Amino acid sequence: MGLKIIESFDSSFSLDPDIKASLFELLTSQAFIEQIARELVCPQVEFTELLFQPIPYSTTTPKGMPAEFEQFHNSPDYAIINVPPNFMFKAKVFKPSRLCAIYRKISH
Repeated sequence: MGLKIIESFDSSFSLDPDIKASLFELLTSQAFIEQIARELVCPQVEFTELLFQPIPYSTTTPKGMPAEFEQFHNSPDYAIINVPPNFMFKAKVFKPSRLCAIYRKISH
């Protein structure tokens, strides 16, 4: 079985405003924010309201994300997390099937 090379991948998506609000509520819940801060060993984090769909790795997308988000991957001030599948289900996000969220680390 050989590897399939993907030349282009459309990573664009849009969320219905009600679905987006529901998802953002889950991503900004106090318990979830505290859990992320603990995992990152950071006093506090803040959801940037930036989401993206992970994309296949390629020579033009070596980090598996749209190029405009790579700046966050290399920054010590931000963290990229996979949106938990149960959050996707609760918010009724079925397309795309996976999302990543960007959080800003706040150190006092």
